Amino acid sequence: MRMKKSKILVLALLLFAFQNVGTALTDPYPKNPKIDALNYIFEITLSDETDVIKMNATIDVRFLDDGVKELRLDLIKKSAALEGKGMTVSAVNSNGEAVAFRHENDAVFIVLPAPSKKNQRNQFTISYSGIPATGLKIAPNKHGDRTFFSDNWPNRGRNWLSTIDHPSDKSKCEFIVTAPDHYQVVSNGLKMEETVLGDGNRLTHWRQGVPIASWLYVLGVAEFAVQQVDDFDGKAIKTWVYRQDRDAGFYDFAEPTKKVLAYYSDYIGPFSYERLANIQSNSVGGGMEAASAILYGDNSVTGTRSIRWRNVVIHEIAHQWFGNAVTEYDWDDVWLSEGFATYFTQLFIEHEYGRDEFISGMKSSKKRIDDFAVKNPDYTIVHDNLADVKDVVTGQIYQKGSWTLHMLRGKIGTDNFWKGIKTYYAEFQNANATTADFIRHMEEASGQGLEQFFNQWLHTGATLQYSGNWSYNKKTSSVEIKIDQSSTNNQLFEMPLQIGIAMEGKPSQIETVQVNKKTNTYSIKVAEAPKAVVLDPNTWVLVDIDFKKK
Repeated sequence: MRMKKSKILVLALLLFAFQNVGTALTDPYPKNPKIDALNYIFEITLSDETDVIKMNATIDVRFLDDGVKELRLDLIKKSAALEGKGMTVSAVNSNGEAVAFRHENDAVFIVLPAPSKKNQRNQFTISYSGIPATGLKIAPNKHGDRTFFSDNWPNRGRNWLSTIDHPSDKSKCEFIVTAPDHYQVVSNGLKMEETVLGDGNRLTHWRQGVPIASWLYVLGVAEFAVQQVDDFDGKAIKTWVYRQDRDAGFYDFAEPTKKVLAYYSDYIGPFSYERLANIQSNSVGGGMEAASAILYGDNSVTGTRSIRWRNVVIHEIAHQWFGNAVTEYDWDDVWLSEGFATYFTQLFIEHEYGRDEFISGMKSSKKRIDDFAVKNPDYTIVHDNLADVKDVVTGQIYQKGSWTLHMLRGKIGTDNFWKGIKTYYAEFQNANATTADFIRHMEEASGQGLEQFFNQWLHTGATLQYSGNWSYNKKTSSVEIKIDQSSTNNQLFEMPLQIGIAMEGKPSQIETVQVNKKTNTYSIKVAEAPKAVVLDPNTWVLVDIDFKKK
């Protein structure tokens, strides 16, 4: 589903506003705003005798304007550089008629019989075969059993799926898989058919009825043990694990999925998809948030409900809202997916397991941010410096993106934060959004201008430091505070800062000040001489602090 032109204009204006930060290099994908993919049907034949896959990919496309002469679809071509791997297209058809095409530069260009008319719809079927270089992993799992698992992130799906392989064009999809009948097949959406064909093969048909980005298409083919764990709002929650890991896997994945679904549904908005499956696989190391069907690594099953894997489950479910339902329009804005999922993982932890575990997680992520910044001082969250899509995600996108949301919550207040999140999700559920769209919603929810806040955290790689001291003035019954700020690029930050003033035997007095100059001084009235004065006692700011009594 496409963004409106007005939203694209907003993005352009935002980039212009930040041009002082540096020369912008934007997502280089050759988008065509005149084309909207509505649905893909992937008919796939898999075998135990060969790694060659046979494909018929049918795309239902709507042309949004007159004059389109050809349709471009991504598909990696077989080549010597890939050691003979890649795909070979044998035919393209439309309505039973052969259509001219060429397969070059890892894309299939389909020549339309006549230039398009606005709102015209066509179906094209691309027939091809080959061994995927990546994107679909055909390999033994940890038990030595042959398996087939997708690994599409961020743009590896084009190695086996002929699609518009970019987050800006979301569509529905179907997988119709013919495979040896000792396998079970799992994919997005709902199972429409499962038939033993009688020739040693089984046909399985899955349909995803909600539009999603191409990297979220999923396929898993293995000898699974399958359990219906529960349901949420009438939608099934299922576990798919290797048959050898049945008992441990059923135990591990029984928690905390339903609680997480309920929390995000209550605080953000409705869950978009027809069901949710947690799936053990060998194509990912941690987790992969494919819509309605999440992949977890070979070693995700421990039988212990480990905290590490618990948190991966929470993170991948958070993606069902951010990344999946609300999808970034461009790779430049991938923090709208990964930064959000990281912070919303922490928000569920705060809700379910307490503030202490939440703060511990935020402090741990700060160390990762600091370590990354030392080696990459110019790296920005919004990818003004994106040069290659393979570098689209770093730990900084996850961790600093998460901290940016946390600081936003601290700045505008928790109630306004959730208000903005709900309206943002309501507008862009099952569609695409930009950073500019998110900023607009948070400004409207809070009644504050937030351009400066987001500029300093998303469009620079600077890190922030506070140093200073405090003293007690007995004559004025005041605490006198001096705070100097500095940053790694000499940028001046503007941030609210809590000051905690501890009294003997009494609750701490919390005051909020604005730190907006290189040297900042404050005088705060108190009832008695403080025991201690602490900056940022509730951990709201991504800052290093060196502060002591004068």
